[in-house]
Amino acid sequence: MNLSIVIPLYNEDESLPELCDWITRVVTANDFSYEVILVDDGSTDSSWQVIESLSAKNRHIKGIKFQRNYGKSAALNEGFKAAQGDVVITMDADMQDSPDEIPDLYKMIKDDGYDLVSGWKKVRYDNTFTKNIPSKVFNSLARKISGIKLHDFNCGLKAYRKKVVKSIEVYGEMHRNIPVLAKWAGFRKVGEKVVIHRPRKYGVTKFGLDRFVNGFLDLVTITFVGRFSKRPMHFFGLYGTFFFLVGLGFFIYIIVSKIMHPNYAITNKPGFFIALTAMVIGMQLFLAGFVAELIARNSAERNSYLIEKKLGL
Repeated sequence: MNLSIVIPLYNEDESLPELCDWITRVVTANDFSYEVILVDDGSTDSSWQVIESLSAKNRHIKGIKFQRNYGKSAALNEGFKAAQGDVVITMDADMQDSPDEIPDLYKMIKDDGYDLVSGWKKVRYDNTFTKNIPSKVFNSLARKISGIKLHDFNCGLKAYRKKVVKSIEVYGEMHRNIPVLAKWAGFRKVGEKVVIHRPRKYGVTKFGLDRFVNGFLDLVTITFVGRFSKRPMHFFGLYGTFFFLVGLGFFIYIIVSKIMHPNYAITNKPGFFIALTAMVIGMQLFLAGFVAELIARNSAERNSYLIEKKLGL
C-alpha cells in the first residue's frame, strides 16, 4: 500500500464527507493505493455515524472510535499503529489542510529520501494574537532546544516514512513535538514544505493558549528523556556532585576557621547555611539519580485508552 492518511478528529461531522471526497479525488488521480484512517476522539456529535456511512461507500475509509475524549496524541498514536502504507500522512479534519499537498509530500518521502516532512503554514488565517504570535514564540524555542530547523512544529499536515511512525510513541500532548521524538528515535533526515493554510470552513478550534505552554513543557521533557533516559545518573550525578563539592568546600572552610579561631561563631555565618543547603541538595540529586536508574521510563498504562469500535481494521 502506498499511502495511509491518518486523520484525528473531534466533533467534525460537517467536514468529513467533503474532506474524504477531496482525498479520494487526489489519490485516485495519482493512482495511489491507499487507506484513510479516521480516528474519532470521543466525539459527541454524529461524527461516528458519518464515518460509518463513508466506510460503507468506500472500502478504503476505515475508522477507530475512542470511548471518550483522550486527545490528539492518543488519536495519532492509535492511527499510527493501524497504518499499513509505506508513507503515512497526517492532516486535520477541519478542512484547513489541503489534500492537494498529498502527492508532493509523498514524493519527498519516497523520492527525496526524507524520513519526515513537516508542513509550514507560511501564510496563516488564524487570529494573530491568540495563535500566530504564541506559535512563533513556541517554534523559535523548539528550534533552539531541539536543534531541528523547522518553522512550524505543530502543523498537522505531515508525512512520515512508515518505519518512523512504528518506532515512536505519541502520548500526553506530544503530538506537537513529533519531529523531536523522531530525532531521538534516530531519524535525522527531516524536511519541510510550505503548504496552503485554508480559512476554517466548519466548526470551531478545539485548542486554547494553554497548548503552547504545555507544548514547551513537553519539549523540555522529550529533550531530557532523549538525552538521559538511558543514563539519568549522568545528569543528576553531575549536578549532585557539583552541589555536594560546593557545600563540602564551605564546610571545610568553616572547620578550618573554627580551629584557627576558637571563638568563631559557626552558625552566625552565611557559609554555614550555604554548606548545609548545598550538601543536602547534592545528596538529594544523587538519590534522584539512583531512583531514576531503577525506574523504567515507559509505563504500560501511559496509552491505556479504551477503543469502543473499529471499522475495516
